[in-house]
Amino acid sequence: MKENHNQHSEAKADLLSSLKGQDYCYLTTTGRVSGSPHEIEIWFGVQNDILYILSGSGTSDWVKNLRKDPAVSVRIEKHTFTGTARVVKDQEEERTARYLIAEKYQEWEEGKTLSQWARTALPVAIDVRF
Repeated sequence: MKENHNQHSEAKADLLSSLKGQDYCYLTTTGRVSGSPHEIEIWFGVQNDILYILSGSGTSDWVKNLRKDPAVSVRIEKHTFTGTARVVKDQEEERTARYLIAEKYQEWEEGKTLSQWARTALPVAIDVRF
């Protein structure tokens, strides 16, 4: 049974990795006041089993929602993943998130300076469950 679970987890991880080139993901949080699902379209990056997103504001509704209830779902194309969202606090992980997304969407290259948005946006990680 455990081997079967590991194979399933590896297949889901491979699926997530195969979708990292898509333009957008759809993040669903639970409304902190209403309790209703709240979905946004947002840029993202993937590294291993972590999905990274950047918020232009730490006061965005979706950030406030995930701070209250970190259980989220993420849809990429027709595939939905569940996970736990967290604001990135580790300096090295923050750097990874910023450069991963800047490279994907802003054509950042080694030696170039990150855009103001990529330098100042709030990095959020979603630890995807498989």
